[in-house]
Amino acid sequence: MWLGLAGILGLFVLFVHWKARRHERRAQASHPPEGTFLTVDGHRVHVVIKGSGPDLVLIHGASGSTRDMTFELVHHLSDRYRVIVFDRPGLGYTDRISNTGATLVQQADILSKACLQLGAARPIVMGQSYGGSLALAWAVHFPDRIAALVPVAAPSSVWARPLDTYYTITSHPVLGPLVIPLLTAFVSDSYVDTVLASIFVPQDEPAGYGAYFGPGLTLRRASLRANALQRANLLSEITTLYPRYGDIAVPTEILHGDADVIVPAWNHSERLVARIPDAKLTLLSGIGHMPHTVAPKAVSDAIDRAARRAGLH
Repeated sequence: MWLGLAGILGLFVLFVHWKARRHERRAQASHPPEGTFLTVDGHRVHVVIKGSGPDLVLIHGASGSTRDMTFELVHHLSDRYRVIVFDRPGLGYTDRISNTGATLVQQADILSKACLQLGAARPIVMGQSYGGSLALAWAVHFPDRIAALVPVAAPSSVWARPLDTYYTITSHPVLGPLVIPLLTAFVSDSYVDTVLASIFVPQDEPAGYGAYFGPGLTLRRASLRANALQRANLLSEITTLYPRYGDIAVPTEILHGDADVIVPAWNHSERLVARIPDAKLTLLSGIGHMPHTVAPKAVSDAIDRAARRAGLH
């Protein structure tokens, strides 16, 4: 009996991984890399480059990819900047650089080195949500590799809410590797698109965003694991980073929607602006967590202000 049960379990595991691989291949076929690849410290980094002018880096948030920035925001910037959009390590088509969750500092290091390969020694760096936290780490730890800073809806201060159940499970050393293949195999792209829509509240998800973004890329096993580990480590990393904000010496334009319930402005950007010398904060009335998509002109205006303050425009 036990041998029979073990055989059935083994067949089920094989089926799950077969179905997960099929889902991953379908996602990659429908949403291939948008850009080109660099090799940085032995890791493959996916980058999309548009336009010409002063160098500007755009960094996506959790569960994202270059497509989060190229859907809308790039089109408001590429007429006057050389826009450099990266997949963060472990997401999109950039390699994982750590099996324990690449830290903010590790990610800033590899992306800033990628910029050096592209001849962008000191770009403007804009990051949204988790990408904004990464941009802050970039400015603190690599001040000679950045010209100006634009955090958008960025987690930047400590918070009390515990890690939610989803990330607790998917980042767990035992449960994560067991559960993640099931998610990849059986969770539909349409369900992920429904979750995506909730991130835009109180705005509606823009028409065509989900189809362009490619939820299946997020559902790949390696991406789910990398994203979960990064999210699980974020609070402790922000706790360490917080006392260092006073070291940031580049022009800083902070942008945040006052209706953001995912990363509340009062606990993050409204505290952040007081800690960075000469930083400016723009609160967007009625805007939620995705200003770069629902209010792209406000974001591009903030980038322009940062560029002028840095002497780049």
